[in-house]
Amino acid sequence: MRTLKRTKSLCPECMAVLDAEIYEDGGVVYIRKQCKSHGDFEDVYWSDYGTFERAEKYECIGEGLETPKTPSIEGCPFDCGICPQHKSQTILAIIDVTNRCNLRCPICFANAEVAGYKYEPTQDEILGMLKNLRSNRPTPPNSLQFSGGEPTMRDDLPDLIRMASREGFDHIEVNTNGIRIANDPSYLKKLIDAGLSTLYLQFDGTKPEPYVVARGLNLLDTKLKAIENCRSVGLHSVVLVPTLVRGVNDDQVGDIIRFAAKNYDVVRGVNFQPVSMAGRIDKKKLREMRITIPDLLKLAEAQTGGELKASDFYPIPVVVPVAKAVGALKGKRYQEFTNHQHCGMATMVLPEDGKLVPITKYADVDKFMAAMEKVYEDCAKGSKTRAKMRLVGSLRHVKLSLMSNLVSSVLLHGDYSSLGEFMRKVILVGCMHFMDPYNFDLERVQRCTIHYALPDGKVIPFCTMNSIHRPRLEPSLSKRG
Repeated sequence: MRTLKRTKSLCPECMAVLDAEIYEDGGVVYIRKQCKSHGDFEDVYWSDYGTFERAEKYECIGEGLETPKTPSIEGCPFDCGICPQHKSQTILAIIDVTNRCNLRCPICFANAEVAGYKYEPTQDEILGMLKNLRSNRPTPPNSLQFSGGEPTMRDDLPDLIRMASREGFDHIEVNTNGIRIANDPSYLKKLIDAGLSTLYLQFDGTKPEPYVVARGLNLLDTKLKAIENCRSVGLHSVVLVPTLVRGVNDDQVGDIIRFAAKNYDVVRGVNFQPVSMAGRIDKKKLREMRITIPDLLKLAEAQTGGELKASDFYPIPVVVPVAKAVGALKGKRYQEFTNHQHCGMATMVLPEDGKLVPITKYADVDKFMAAMEKVYEDCAKGSKTRAKMRLVGSLRHVKLSLMSNLVSSVLLHGDYSSLGEFMRKVILVGCMHFMDPYNFDLERVQRCTIHYALPDGKVIPFCTMNSIHRPRLEPSLSKRG
């Protein structure tokens, strides 16, 4: 057993901030802490030390916000809003438009529908949140997710999408269980006409059983109908979002990825979310249900017959050199994915003749990113001509002509439309493991890039919102009953 690092965490019982140790034992990485009032707690942090160590190489600490929203008073993680201690910017902004829901899932980190109060911001409050988010400096977020609860419970959701578009959000997605989308294609059409970019669809598997356990009823036909409605009304950007639970749907990883590939005309990605022990869930089954990022990578490799390998997946900060290089060449700032290296991993997949072909077959990711770092360094030294030459030379690390053309388009134009063209040629397969009080790591919180906006002006990192702040903030901003 050996200590890898020391950090701060939470007591799952009283939410006190505790000293914590992250250590390796038998090839598994654990986190442990001790509360004077509630005793010792230990949980799996990452199930494979080799993958943990590989991810460490991609650490990239951001600069944070020039415009923090709250001062540092109580200390992290209780000053959320974003406070000056935060080291990353908002990449994906989330606004919960309601806590009403048409399901009562046994697993729900938002504890939707049964909280005992109604949280549903007005249009004016949502407009204030949008303006607050867009005031972030040095780079305001371009991507927004309307979430809940179930956001499609609001009939005025198309109006909210239009509002977000007017305020400058280029990418607007709706996080949904798909029930209304499946039953009311005219409502879906209204969302699209209003400017909906992507449907972020809860999707736990390709057979009924996972839905029965995780959602309380068989929703498979509903999911399939929702996807078919997207196809028929012209929305060609659906992201499948499985909540991954050991013993519930960990046998479905390969099938879900292959389903995405078969529906490549509509499905743009799969974002696996290992279960978070926050909100409404049976916390007594912690070890029974816990699954971590390395587990997902191994399952993907085994269940795709090795077409996708664990080594094809990279931590999110791997793409930071592209943003810095393109920004330096164009004389502007782009958003940098300076997430903690242990928050998530992803790869890109090209469906070819029924096969899943990872981007690593056509690109040497590490060499390409190293070249981007050199481009940025040349610009920083004032040698843009040399930087442009190096940029062209970097394409030798991208083998396929189609990929080379797409990559060069993104690099040369550096805009949302170029990125969109690139993403329409691939399927993004990723895994984001949101924390809960048991595996809580303060270092990860301070580098979170997924932030909730609230009507009181606060902007709160995802994992602290669901582990700490939701139960105490939403009631104060809500109606009872």
